[in-house]
Amino acid sequence: MPDELRDQLASLPVRSCVRSFTGHVWNIVTEDVDLGEGGVVTRDFVDHPGAVGILALDEQDRVVLVQQYRHPVGAYEWELPAGLLDVDGEAPHLTAARELMEEADLEAAQWHLLLDHYTSSGGSSESVRVFLARGLTDVPVESRHARDGEELGMPVRRVPLDELVESVLAGDVHNGTLMVSALAAQRLRERLPAHAVPAPDTGCCSRPLRTRCRRRRWTARRRPSWCPSP
Repeated sequence: MPDELRDQLASLPVRSCVRSFTGHVWNIVTEDVDLGEGGVVTRDFVDHPGAVGILALDEQDRVVLVQQYRHPVGAYEWELPAGLLDVDGEAPHLTAARELMEEADLEAAQWHLLLDHYTSSGGSSESVRVFLARGLTDVPVESRHARDGEELGMPVRRVPLDELVESVLAGDVHNGTLMVSALAAQRLRERLPAHAVPAPDTGCCSRPLRTRCRRRRWTARRRPSWCPSP
């Protein structure tokens, strides 16, 4: 019987680490990593705090999407509501609930862990935890978040899940988290009776989120001795 297909977590020795750039959201670090027989190699990568995304699915199997301008790629992308894990002590599922309220004016009665993924593991430590949210209700008008910046006037729409998957396969939408989450949600739905809600996912609140973010260590330790600024 073949071995189970599963990523293997590892922590190879880091011989040196320098924070070469400090940004508003994330940093760039340079590390010398000991690969054993492969020798010591130098790697530059984005040190990212991690993020959450929410695939909010209503009773008509429509996915809630938001559209934001993303300057690095020069595009208004359709995306899932999402946000950074940049509040110390806030659990990922609580960040997800807050982001759904802030970006889509919605609350959800059921939360389930859909998937974890790395956005670009060759050059970034960013990990994204995506939740499936069901039982959607509107946030009262008087309690809604005041949006600004890139979120000001942000379009919000609902698209049938099957239509969204067709847009993914046609190459009409390009956000990575949106694409993998839509495909996963469609596959999950195929395994369940029509409009069924998965059993409560106790792991959605307790399963550790794999992240290597140095910024969180810096926040906790204030000044890391092992990874100095240039």
